[in-house]
Amino acid sequence: MTERRPLEAEFLANPRSRWRNLVILHRIATEILRGMRRLHFVGPAVTVFGSARVREGSPEYTNALAIGRALGEAGFAVITGGGPGVMEAANRGARDVGATSVGCTIKLPREEKPNPYLDVHVDFHYFFARKFMLTKYSVGFVVFPGGFGTADELFEALTLIQTGKMHDFPVVVCGSGFWQPLRDQLHTMVDTGMISPSDLDLLKFTDDTADAMAHITEFAKRGGKAVRPPRDIALLGERRPS
Repeated sequence: MTERRPLEAEFLANPRSRWRNLVILHRIATEILRGMRRLHFVGPAVTVFGSARVREGSPEYTNALAIGRALGEAGFAVITGGGPGVMEAANRGARDVGATSVGCTIKLPREEKPNPYLDVHVDFHYFFARKFMLTKYSVGFVVFPGGFGTADELFEALTLIQTGKMHDFPVVVCGSGFWQPLRDQLHTMVDTGMISPSDLDLLKFTDDTADAMAHITEFAKRGGKAVRPPRDIALLGERRPS
């Protein structure tokens, strides 16, 4: 029996009939709408990115746990990709202090189970739909050491801020040793005229939880984003996360 092609691979394949494209677009719109309904009431939130491969007891796990707790104590919901490692630690920290803990997972051939610290869980087929949700419902990002996915999210956020698509959006990068080559590369980009010196201010490198929180809360207040979530409408079947 032939293995079924993943939905995102089908979407990217060409050519497709007009009818098939319409079916795919409807599926995408449905996924995005479902995500919007689930995340509509999480309140001001910060998304934490990082590797699924780190283990409990590692510096990355311990620091992500502390960030999750600090964000929750400051009144933010915590959103992650919903998997293990850094994601689990941040969700766990939020849960520890009674804050809303959210996971936006992605269906993959080698699928990781959602971590056990989620109050709200949304599963996605399409990476771009998931990234849209993580950005739309966040007032800032915290980025820990990670792989391709983590770097992708980091640079997409920086691009959106640099080009004026997002405003007053803090990006905090934790793990100074791991990210030092990136800092060197950013300075090389400035030296060669590829980016402006002011672009270095679009992200903050720090390993200090208090410093990270001060940066995030300052931006949230400046952008007027630290607001209450909208009220739910029973007629539409809406319900706040418990």
